[in-house]
Amino acid sequence: MDNDVQSRKFREMTEEPVERLICKMAVPTVISMLITSIYNMADTFFVGKLGTSATGAVGVVFPLMAVIQAVGFFFGQGSGNYISRQLGAQRREEAERMASTGFFSALGAGALILALGLLLQRPLCRLLGATDTILPFALDYMRLILCGAPYMTAALVLNNQLRLQGNATFAMAGLVAGGLLNIALDPLLIFTFGMGITGAALATIFSQLISFCLLLAGVKRSGGIQIRRRLFSPSRERYLALAGGGVPSLCRQGLASIAITCLNNAAHPFGDAAIAAMSIVTRVSQFAGSALIGFGQGYQPVCGFNYGAKRYARVTRGFWFCVKSSSVVLLALAVAGWFFAPQIISVFRADDPEVIRIGARTLRMQCVSFPLLGWVILCNMLLQNIAMTLRASIVAAARQGLFFIPLALLLPRLLLLTGVQLCQPVSDICSFLLSAAITIPVLRTLPHREAQDGR
Repeated sequence: MDNDVQSRKFREMTEEPVERLICKMAVPTVISMLITSIYNMADTFFVGKLGTSATGAVGVVFPLMAVIQAVGFFFGQGSGNYISRQLGAQRREEAERMASTGFFSALGAGALILALGLLLQRPLCRLLGATDTILPFALDYMRLILCGAPYMTAALVLNNQLRLQGNATFAMAGLVAGGLLNIALDPLLIFTFGMGITGAALATIFSQLISFCLLLAGVKRSGGIQIRRRLFSPSRERYLALAGGGVPSLCRQGLASIAITCLNNAAHPFGDAAIAAMSIVTRVSQFAGSALIGFGQGYQPVCGFNYGAKRYARVTRGFWFCVKSSSVVLLALAVAGWFFAPQIISVFRADDPEVIRIGARTLRMQCVSFPLLGWVILCNMLLQNIAMTLRASIVAAARQGLFFIPLALLLPRLLLLTGVQLCQPVSDICSFLLSAAITIPVLRTLPHREAQDGR
């Protein structure tokens, strides 16, 4: 039965019209990303009612959550991209071994994050930019988030493996259920039970546990590649193959953690209001970009299957469809963000005019470069899925690493708070130019490869 399911999936992914196929794959991933972003913002929204320092604490701990996500995406994207290419080449057994190897490796890595984080929690909070007033809140929040690290990383592996096999609906179900639960639990634990910021952390890790359990159930019901302990097959070759697809995600997510830490430290001299404002803008920007990432994730399994099947024209056709569609949507969101920036920030901190002032100006600056993100993110996804690891890693590292980190160290010294606010838009423009230089030559060569392989 599993073989019949995979045969039907192969025909669907390599024969159905690309545009319709991407849209069908993208619907559940867009919903998943939006719900995930909403429940990420829920913590910021409800914790914001506790005060500016508590809001700042969520921003301080956010880089740690980005590290947990980076590890999950490393094993999830690395194994998932490999699985999709193997299924495209119709090599099911190797796909099964990689799925189990990626899953159990992520569990072990999450346990290591838990142990190290608890051991170093106080200096870690300081490193992440906590002020004296933010520190107590950050410690309470961080301790519980760390407890969820093992299954949070493993859940991301399951999500990516399901999605990259073309089973995005099952992946969506687990994320959406956990996200809705988080939104419901936040006010209940924070206010009704009077647990404050500890309640926000408990809501997050409990909802993530439910997501993990539902994703495990989804793997069993999907009819796709299953997770089996006996198929855990760690080897140098397999981890190198996993790294080929996972390093770009590790660069992107890991550098995001470093970038947010640099941003928090750059905002530190300007007080809790500046840190809180940057935290809010980060969450709002991520929410606005989540639909784009979900749309791009709908392209990834199409790209992986067709690249494995050597149908390169479908790979490039899908890429250009995604770039054009996403650019139009991002332009509309950027215009809306510019005009309604104060109202958006005030949703989170209506009683603090300084947070609204700093946050609104920061958000407007980011709206200037926001329409360019579609190109940058889709270039990264294309290169990652066709196993061009070095190019994909450079593009992935550019926005939050190669450009952002030096800018975060330089611009605040030159322009003070304005320099802090300019870091992300300037980095986005530089990343757009770099990704164009790296990806356009690849797009030009893919059609020729199909002609050569067809001889």
